[in-house]
Amino acid sequence: MSLDWTALSDGELATLSIDGRQAAFAEIVRRYRQPMFRLSRAFLGDADEALDVTQEAFVAAHQALSRYDPNRSMQAWLTTIAVNKCRDWARKRAVRRFLSFALPNDEQVQSIVDEQVPIDDAAGDRQELDRVTRAISTLPANLKEPLVLRTIEGLSQAETAEVLGISQKAVETRLYRARARLLEKLGNR
Repeated sequence: MSLDWTALSDGELATLSIDGRQAAFAEIVRRYRQPMFRLSRAFLGDADEALDVTQEAFVAAHQALSRYDPNRSMQAWLTTIAVNKCRDWARKRAVRRFLSFALPNDEQVQSIVDEQVPIDDAAGDRQELDRVTRAISTLPANLKEPLVLRTIEGLSQAETAEVLGISQKAVETRLYRARARLLEKLGNR
């Protein structure tokens, strides 16, 4: 008899995964890979980096599964891990950028040119999405995090406050500031 993995709760999947059932964790990944990727992409502004961070977050979650509280939302727990991985990645990226100043000027110019999105009328919507994603990724972490969690991932204000370890009022204030800053950035085309 085989289990219907899709019918099991997150807590049951976590327990089975801890007991060595790989298919249980595969179901957790299947359920949450898209939200985790969207979250990482919104934080980092780059799909390739977001994929790497999403994978790192799931590896970390698998290793920490014994600490998961089944009374807590799996998505909130995974989101906390992903936010921390995004923060780590951003710190590493800052170090890489700092060290890249040691590159010869030709290599610096080439790396800047390579990161730009080519202009193509057929990809206008995609470019606009990329522009917004890049603008979000340039926000300071204290503004970007609540914006991504509430607006893109759809977490409640209480869940966002729990993930970030701040009050609900702080979430509200930071959301207001993030939206204002984002409108300012996007208004300057």
